[in-house]
Amino acid sequence: MRITAEAKAETRQRILQTATDLFQSQGWQNTTTREIAITAGIATGTLFNYFPTKEAIVADLIADAMKRAGEGFYAAERDANSLEADLFTLIWSGFSKLREFRNFLGPAMETIFSPLARSSAGSPGDAIRADHLEQVDAIVTTHGFPGPRSVVAVQLYWTLFLGVFAFWVEDDSPGQEDTLALLDRSLSLFVASLGMVDERKTQ
Repeated sequence: MRITAEAKAETRQRILQTATDLFQSQGWQNTTTREIAITAGIATGTLFNYFPTKEAIVADLIADAMKRAGEGFYAAERDANSLEADLFTLIWSGFSKLREFRNFLGPAMETIFSPLARSSAGSPGDAIRADHLEQVDAIVTTHGFPGPRSVVAVQLYWTLFLGVFAFWVEDDSPGQEDTLALLDRSLSLFVASLGMVDERKTQ
């Protein structure tokens, strides 16, 4: 029997919601893919047709939040904001959409974005990285920094972003003001590095 696109979408959403509930109630390490499948009322093999690993499930949550943050960024009106302000808005919006998942994002990130993880075109971490960097590059370009971006600039941004992301997950300061300050400093450093690259090009 052929499964409709609507049924597939419903199953996918049920898996995501079931996994999220289990991660939040039992913790990342204590939740298995088999348990997710049983609780969602599907066979383990069916689960793997949608998500091959736990990391793939969380990566989908992260990717969706970042995508919605990007859509919201471009839908909003901005009155000649600085590059730092625009990047801040994009990143903080993504964090806000991920806030309900904070208690299990930390340990999941260690695997999804690990520098030791196997890199491939289809890996969840690489897909998130590529999509987010594309959004950032588009914003940087509109602020007068034409591409292509140097490898050093891209690596600097991504390293800073992951550092802020990991800090945000554990930040219990009032209003997460410590993360806000760290994000400000990180973006200032990144934007300053772009100016240095431009100076080298003209020399």
